[in-house]
Amino acid sequence: MIVIERNGQTTVITGWRAWLISAVVFAGATLLLALLAFLAFGVAITVGAVLLIAVPVAIGLALVASAFSRRPRQ
Repeated sequence: MIVIERNGQTTVITGWRAWLISAVVFAGATLLLALLAFLAFGVAITVGAVLLIAVPVAIGLALVASAFSRRPRQ
């Protein structure tokens, strides 16, 4: 049973209509949750891939920069 109160008027939805509305709301919520999960998973994979490329490149640049530094060696 679904009870909707709007502008002081109460509407009661029962039977197969209530089941249908509940099923549609449940399916919509499930799809929204799946979309958010896939979005979070995609962001995590993207950040991981960027870090797997950016960190070694930064280390390599630091090594090259230290090899060509102009400070005197002791």
